Formats: sequence, structure tokens, C-alpha cells
Amino acid sequence: MSAASIDDIRARLQRAFAPARLEVIDEGHLHIGHAGEGTGHFRVRIAGAAFAGKTRVQQHRLVYDALADLMGHGIHALAIEAQSVGPQMNANKRK
Repeated sequence: MSAASIDDIRARLQRAFAPARLEVIDEGHLHIGHAGEGTGHFRVRIAGAAFAGKTRVQQHRLVYDALADLMGHGIHALAIEAQSVGPQMNANKRK
């Protein structure tokens, strides 16, 4: 399995959500010796209108759907921090 690149992930999420904020972090160095051999471990921090009014589970499903073909084939593990933008920004943290 070859690891997905940060640029691949960023491009897919940008196309899917046009987020106000997007950060993709390679966390492979934190997982050396774990399953996946330290490759394909990422953290995504994303904020955009697409996440407004959604529960955390719904937000995560949206991100997983956008990256579906990379899951298990380039992405071994994915940590997601998603939130809406604007007045509803913190509402999802309580759900």
C-alpha cells in the first residue's frame, strides 16, 4: 500500500467542500512501529459551511466519503477535526 500524499488529500477535500480553513498533517512519524508501518497516518482540520448543523458523526462521514477511495489504500488512519464556520461554529462541539 502506498501512502496518500498531503496534496492528494488536500485537493480532494478542497474540491468537495471549498472549506474556509483546511489543514492536513502527516502524523506518520508518531506511528513508527504500528500497523501501517508509520505511513498513511493523517490528521485533517477542516472548517466550512458544509459542516453547519451536522453532528460530529455526520461531519466525519462527509470527510470519509470525500476520501473513500484512499481509505485503506493510502490512508491507514485519519483523525478528523471538522467544524462549521460563522455563528454556528461551536455548536457542533457540544454534540
